[in-house]
Amino acid sequence: MNKYDVGGKVAIVTGGAQGIGGAVAKLLAANGAKVALWDLDTKLGAEHAAAIGGGAVAVKADISDWGSVQAALAETEKKLGGVDILVNSAGIAGMNATVADYPVEEFAKIVQINLLGTFYVNKAVVPGMQARKYGRIVNIASIAGKEGNPNASAYSASKAGVIGLTKSLGKELAGMDIAVNCVTPAAARTRIFDQMQQTHIDYMLSKIPRGRFLEIDESAEMIVWLVTKQNSFTTGAVFDLSGGRATY
Repeated sequence: MNKYDVGGKVAIVTGGAQGIGGAVAKLLAANGAKVALWDLDTKLGAEHAAAIGGGAVAVKADISDWGSVQAALAETEKKLGGVDILVNSAGIAGMNATVADYPVEEFAKIVQINLLGTFYVNKAVVPGMQARKYGRIVNIASIAGKEGNPNASAYSASKAGVIGLTKSLGKELAGMDIAVNCVTPAAARTRIFDQMQQTHIDYMLSKIPRGRFLEIDESAEMIVWLVTKQNSFTTGAVFDLSGGRATY
């Protein structure tokens, strides 16, 4: 018997080849969902899809490009059917620098991927969910979106935008059986750490009362529950995954 009631549901997981997205894709597939792993790294995506089984497929997608998102959705629907679940996990941290020193192009790139990419993917799947009168969406924000991390203004601002977008969309769809929520993880040891200075990693760890980083399997357990049919009332909400750093 599956732990989570997602059997037969079609799910998109962006950034699904690795990290938090990879853990979510694995748990969804283990509970009977048909999963499309959207990622730029198609080789890694195909390897992970094969590893988790359950008919999971890898789909090349650049969430920062609206045309790529539309093409990826069309491919997903052709292979798996109409989309019931979206977990938008793709994102980048970007460089660490003060606002005064932050390159304009770098700031725009991070916002393009983390915030506009979230908008594109949500925009793409919502019409189908509305037509079928059912859907579950979880956008991955960050504790940085709540509190703002120093020397990470672009990442913090983009993730704050994800929170605002989630709240707005949740209210727009509240009259239907479509739940739109987000989670705000503390840092987890994924490849996103490769983009950060060690001093910034140490800073993030120092702010977590539990005294350790988030485990990706812990995040997957909360996220997959949020996309079950049983999560039928909560929408437009922010779920804390910060190890006690932020409880609001």
